[in-house]
Amino acid sequence: MRSAIVAACIAVTLFWWHGTPAAAGGTPGGAIVAIAELTGLIASVLVCAQLLLVARVPWFERSVGMDRLVSWHKSLGTTVILLIVVHVLGMIVGYQLIQGQTPWGSLVTLLHTIADLWWALIGTAVFFAVGLSSARLLRRKLSYEWWYGIHFTVYGAIALTFVHQVNAGVNFVGVPLARAAWFVLYGATAWTILWYRVIQPIARHVTLGVRVAAVVEESVGTTSVWLQGKGMDRLAPRAGQFFLVRFLAPGHLLTAHPYSLSLVPTGDHLRFTVGALGDHSSAVKHLKEGTPVLLEGPFGRMTADRARSRRVLLVAGGAGIGPVRALAEDLVNSGHDVVVVHRAHSAERLALASEFPDAPRLRYVPVAGRRRELGYDPLVPSALAGLVPDVRSRDVFVCGPPAMVDTVVASVRALGVPRSAIHTEELSLA
Repeated sequence: MRSAIVAACIAVTLFWWHGTPAAAGGTPGGAIVAIAELTGLIASVLVCAQLLLVARVPWFERSVGMDRLVSWHKSLGTTVILLIVVHVLGMIVGYQLIQGQTPWGSLVTLLHTIADLWWALIGTAVFFAVGLSSARLLRRKLSYEWWYGIHFTVYGAIALTFVHQVNAGVNFVGVPLARAAWFVLYGATAWTILWYRVIQPIARHVTLGVRVAAVVEESVGTTSVWLQGKGMDRLAPRAGQFFLVRFLAPGHLLTAHPYSLSLVPTGDHLRFTVGALGDHSSAVKHLKEGTPVLLEGPFGRMTADRARSRRVLLVAGGAGIGPVRALAEDLVNSGHDVVVVHRAHSAERLALASEFPDAPRLRYVPVAGRRRELGYDPLVPSALAGLVPDVRSRDVFVCGPPAMVDTVVASVRALGVPRSAIHTEELSLA
């Protein structure tokens, strides 16, 4: 993917070089404007790449993993914002030098002389709002629903800046082939998103008729939702994977959330065990039987076939117990020796604990209590080694809150577990 992005940027640079008049580099102002135009073109290509990374293309997600795709998407987002800043400032400064005006005067002149620039400025403002909503400090204060809503506006921003580019860009005005290539780039990106994120989920719903079959409160703050549909096995879901789930009910319609399977899939039923982490997940316990559901997926690579050793340690915290529950069953059924360490703030929050029966190849270790109550952190290297003495010889799967995952990964690395034997997956798309 990185090679493809680099190749696309090189192609755009060659396209810019060919379409930029030689006289553009004759003055400092002209050179700055030309470079600003190049940064705008590259930013546009990277925006398309960003969208394709999270377009839910099944074969692409299976080969890379949704968590890595989202990570690349975030990294490209920072790069796009920086390129947009350079583009805007470069255009203002360049025209300031060419026309001998103040920066403000240069901006006013640009607004009056360049086609659709007002729309482009509005689109740029939306890009910045989307970027700010993903900044770590602000993201912590936004609910997933607000974050999702702000991000959805980026499609409008892309349309506004696209119109400005093809109508005013020096590389496009009067160059039908270049305009056609740009339309193909954006059109193919839009179609890919529409196909995999809208058309396929709707077609799947019509075909499978997925609905809520039951809602079961498992523990304090944790609820299981059972789904039923015709021919669900055709989705080929596996223990450890997750779906993007959109319940077609008030309060749930506008967002699709990533929820992991909490039971090895069988027949026409799926089960998701959801922790009350936000508005949406807290409200699932109020869903009515028969509520229609749109599914995207399955996604994720944290499956039993990733284990290289016959011995496996599964560590779960919070809603992470869902995928760990399903994964433990799948691993035991395939002959692995499994230890499950289940971390929770209290015994009342040990959801699904009763579903870990005593078995020759399964050992369930509940660890309940806050650190200040226990007097220590049960996931630091010394404590974890006490719980699982042979941890060094095991593959380790971790699912839970990011801070807990980081702690467990650091601990098992300190205990000698190689990085290749540690498996994590971030479900958040934010």
